[in-house]
Amino acid sequence: MPHITLEYSANLEEGVDIQALCEHLRAEAATIETFPMPGLRVRALKAEHYSIADGNPKHAFIDICVRLRAGRPMEVKRDATQRLFDAAKAFLAPVLAKRSLALSLEMRDIDPDLSPKTGTIRDHLGND
Repeated sequence: MPHITLEYSANLEEGVDIQALCEHLRAEAATIETFPMPGLRVRALKAEHYSIADGNPKHAFIDICVRLRAGRPMEVKRDATQRLFDAAKAFLAPVLAKRSLALSLEMRDIDPDLSPKTGTIRDHLGND
């Protein structure tokens, strides 16, 4: 963990390199000590259908959801939230300067008793 999911309005695809934003957020998350690198997952989901504010189709949004296993202290989560949000804002600064864009981020705890996990990624790290 964590899992970082970006939901974004389809009208951003021409002006934002979404894959590069995913990589930018993954790289920032990898610098956060409490986030184990093998558990990092960043994905983006395009919203084809949306309506924002007054309905003007020029408005856009990116909503970032960070899910991680419960148990980290609030100050650690608050710091991680701010670092990821600042990284997204820095990456998107040129877009924010020239168009209508709503950017948000929310961090959520996952109850480990209700979220079984398995995987072999750690077994394959560095094997390329």
